[in-house]
Amino acid sequence: MTALTYTLGVLLFVVGVAVSVGLHELGHMIPGKLFGVKVTQYFIGFGRTLWSRQRGETEYGVKAVPLGGYVKLVGMLPPARGDESGKVRSSNTGVISQMVSDARRAEYELVEPGDEHRLFYRLPWWKKVVVMASGVATNLVLAFLLFAVVFMGHGVRTPTTTIDSVSRCVVAVTSANVDQPPRPCTAADPVAPATKAGLRPGDTIVAFNGQRISGWQDLQRAITSNADGAATIVVDRGGERLTTRTNTTVSPRPDPENPEKLTRTGFLGVTPTLALERQGPAFVVETMATGTWETLKALGALPVKLYHVARAAVGLEERDVNGPMSVVGAGRVAGELTSQAAVPAGDRFFSVLLLIAGLNLFLGLLNLVPLLPLDGGHIAGALYEAARRGVARLLRRPDPGFVDVAKLLPVGYVMAGVILVASIVLVYADIVAPISLS
Repeated sequence: MTALTYTLGVLLFVVGVAVSVGLHELGHMIPGKLFGVKVTQYFIGFGRTLWSRQRGETEYGVKAVPLGGYVKLVGMLPPARGDESGKVRSSNTGVISQMVSDARRAEYELVEPGDEHRLFYRLPWWKKVVVMASGVATNLVLAFLLFAVVFMGHGVRTPTTTIDSVSRCVVAVTSANVDQPPRPCTAADPVAPATKAGLRPGDTIVAFNGQRISGWQDLQRAITSNADGAATIVVDRGGERLTTRTNTTVSPRPDPENPEKLTRTGFLGVTPTLALERQGPAFVVETMATGTWETLKALGALPVKLYHVARAAVGLEERDVNGPMSVVGAGRVAGELTSQAAVPAGDRFFSVLLLIAGLNLFLGLLNLVPLLPLDGGHIAGALYEAARRGVARLLRRPDPGFVDVAKLLPVGYVMAGVILVASIVLVYADIVAPISLS
């Protein structure tokens, strides 16, 4: 690990996060402006303003912490029933009511004469959905494009039928050592079938028991289903076809479908070489679909996982390498990815792109949660407004008007607090008990 390549990896990740956030906010701003909404601010980052420029009615800028961003769409909250547009009552009884009133007042500080019809809440419901969903769609499209660049442009290291290494012996795999490298052979260990057959690194297996082998999965299925039977193997060695014979043996091995589970299958004792293979669009779609399902499951289990992260942060348990991490932890992983000297430079660069693609997929799906302050909360409000007005039309009742999302602000405040606490826990854990690739 070198300081230079580590720093480059972190910088690449930070730039990728900033660009992702900037594009997400553009996804809100562009349709908002097209629909006539007044937009006063577009910023990447939080905290102290480093740079800003006024262009028309919108201030564009960059803040000190490039791990978020926002676009100010004026009129997100409608006035309370009975108030005139732009005029909000100065006081209410109760803490919650006062907080909602203060939020409304802050919303209308930027409303000037003539802006009354340029407020976000006045948009038709479908335009609200377009404005809010465009940020989510931007993240999902960006994730798809990054996956496509990596898988279709660079490729995926795929196992081939050419042998990389040959096991000298059969080392039993148990649930205790399934995640560990195999131990050295001892005199008590039986000789591996591949060694008995005289197979060598560089041999390409072309047939197994008369079955033509066209890929590693074909060979893997043929070996595992052979149990302890006889095996006739045809290999290509330097352009010459050779036939060798041995018997596979039955040994506990990780299940290809579930590596944490052991299953007794046929064993030969060879590992494949890996070669870059460019994939097609179907592979990208399949990756997005799998990633979406895994992300949804992770979001559902997030409270439990955060509990275990908190325990790991105070030293009560080991940190789960498959658990959640903050952008600080992800930046650290990016640095480790780019500083692995044994890995080709191209693979390291594209590994960071995959990390950024996964982050965009997660952010896009997280923002679909139908709770304020996430985009999904505003989308849910717009859809509820459409349903309520549709029912009123069907029943020939008066138009119920706009949905007052300000009433959901208490939920939004709680949700914002939860997100803040979760972020602090993850950042702290990523500092004191980080996830490492080594």
